[in-house]
Amino acid sequence: MTDQRIVVEIDDAGVATATLNRADKHNALDPAMFDALIDVTGTLAQDKRVRAVVVHGAGKSFCSGLDVSSLGKGGGVDSLLEREPGVLGNHAQRVSLDWGRIPAPVIAAITGNCFGGGLQIALGADIRYSTPDARLSIMEVKWGLVPDMGITQTLPRLVSADVAKELTFTGRIVDGSEAHRLGLVTRVVDDPLAAALDLAHEIASKSPHAVRAAKRLYDESWAGTDPAAALMLESELQVALMGSPNQMEAVHAGMARRDARFADPE
Repeated sequence: MTDQRIVVEIDDAGVATATLNRADKHNALDPAMFDALIDVTGTLAQDKRVRAVVVHGAGKSFCSGLDVSSLGKGGGVDSLLEREPGVLGNHAQRVSLDWGRIPAPVIAAITGNCFGGGLQIALGADIRYSTPDARLSIMEVKWGLVPDMGITQTLPRLVSADVAKELTFTGRIVDGSEAHRLGLVTRVVDDPLAAALDLAHEIASKSPHAVRAAKRLYDESWAGTDPAAALMLESELQVALMGSPNQMEAVHAGMARRDARFADPE
C-alpha cells in the first residue's frame, strides 16, 4: 500500500488525471485520503495549465465510501467537521464541493463500488461516466446516518426530490445503467476512464476561457437562481470573452479550418 493517496498527472494538452490510489481498500476514505483530496483540488484549481480533469479510482472501484475503522481512531470524525474561516463546507463536505472550485471541467470515471462518500465525490464532478455494472449507493442510512458530504448542493441538480428520497431512505444499490436512467450518471460506457480522457481532450482543445466561463455560468445560475441575476451573468461573461485573444483565435482558426492554438489563462 502506498502512502500517496492521490496520484496526479498532467499531460501536454492540459488534461489532469487524478487517481484515488488506495486500491487495496477500494479507495475507501481515511483521514489521509480526505486531506489528499482537499490538497489536490486546491492545487488543480490554481494550476492555469489545467483545461480538464479526470478523476477515477485505482483498481476495481471508484471509492467504496468511508473507512470507518480508520476514522474511529484519534478523533478522525471530529476533524471532518472542522470548518476553515471563510470556506464553504467542512472538511468532509469539501471533498465533494471543491471539485466545483476547479475552474476547468471535472469528469468522474466510475467503476466498481461507488458508495456513500465515494458517490458524493463523484456527484461533485461536472460529468460522470460509468460502466453498466458499476454499483452506486447513497448508503449512509445503513449506518444510521444521513449523507453529509455536500449532497444538498449536488444531487438536487440531477434528480427529482422523490428519487433522491427513495435512494436515501433505502440505501439501495443501483447499477450504472439504472443510475443513468435516474440521472445520477451522464453516460454509460464500457471503459469510463478511456471515454472520460477522450472527452477531456476534446474539451482541452477548446478555448479555456470560454470553457471556464461556461462552467461558472451554469454553476452560479442553475436551478433556484434569480432569473435577472442569471441573465446578467450571461451578458457579463460574454462581454468579457468577446474580442479577447482566445475568442479571436477561435474565429480565425474556424475560418481557416485549422486547429486553434489557445493560450492558457493568466
